Amino acid sequence: MKAIWDFFQNQILGMKWLNALIGEGLSALGLDITARLGGSIQFFIYDTIKILVLLSVLIFIISYIQSFFPPERTKKILGRFHGVRANILSALLGTVTPFCSCSSIPLFIGFTNAGLPVGVTFSFLISSPLVDLGALILLMSIFGAKIAVTYVIVGLVLAVIGGGIIDKLGMEDYVVKFINPAATVDIEAPELSRKERIIYAKEQVQSTVKKVILYVLGGVAIGAAIHNWIPETIIQNVLGTNNPFSVLIATVVGIPMYADIFGTLPIAEALFAKGVGVGTILSFMMGVTALSLPSILMLKRVVKNKLLVIFVGIVAAGIIIIGYFFNAFSFLIV
Repeated sequence: MKAIWDFFQNQILGMKWLNALIGEGLSALGLDITARLGGSIQFFIYDTIKILVLLSVLIFIISYIQSFFPPERTKKILGRFHGVRANILSALLGTVTPFCSCSSIPLFIGFTNAGLPVGVTFSFLISSPLVDLGALILLMSIFGAKIAVTYVIVGLVLAVIGGGIIDKLGMEDYVVKFINPAATVDIEAPELSRKERIIYAKEQVQSTVKKVILYVLGGVAIGAAIHNWIPETIIQNVLGTNNPFSVLIATVVGIPMYADIFGTLPIAEALFAKGVGVGTILSFMMGVTALSLPSILMLKRVVKNKLLVIFVGIVAAGIIIIGYFFNAFSFLIV
């Protein structure tokens, strides 16, 4: 059973066969793949193809599932629940939305407009860019199933707790007035046929790839540089587990950046190969995906400063706690 799973993780998700094939092809062309330049080219080609293939397959699957949960239906489902159950459901619904943090904000606005509690909408806003099927599969391809599943669980817990705290603080008055609910429009989305859902999923794949391709290429380029050009001792000194501030540094570095998990994956892969702790890597990825500077600037236009500071503070603190948790206990879940 373990052999079957290792094959699935390494050859299907990790596509190690592709890396070997590209290496053979580059060697046949006279390129030394053990040298820095050759190794960088191999890493760049391999990771770009792997990520785009996984991205396309995962976005198609996620979008097909998402077609059953259009905004109107999602609002209606969430409106039936209250308290922590509503936060849990909102966080879970965020897992079927393949959006980056900026793309999640329009849905956040729509949910608030529909009269849903602010805490519930923030649970969605946290989980949507942070935890989804794509994150689970991609993390499995690098870190294995146990760490990937644990990441999803703690991400959902962060979304539920974060939304719950905002709800308990009674922050409804800190949403900008033109966002506050008017009359809720109860529209039942038309039922789509299987063909229409497939067409929708294909369109989402094309749209998503166009949006993230530059970030993927940039991430792969950074990953190739880390993997082949930056000495391991430097990375270990800054981000290694011996540095007690590594998680803080990774989180602070990640927040100003803007990408989704597909763009951060090659960087994470290169850092992992250099021996950086899993918690430090995940803190970087979560900082980029959940608290990117562009998303914070967008959110500033729809919520008042006090609520924005509380949101950023809760999520940043949660990311840091999660990072140190993984660094301390990753040996139990590897």
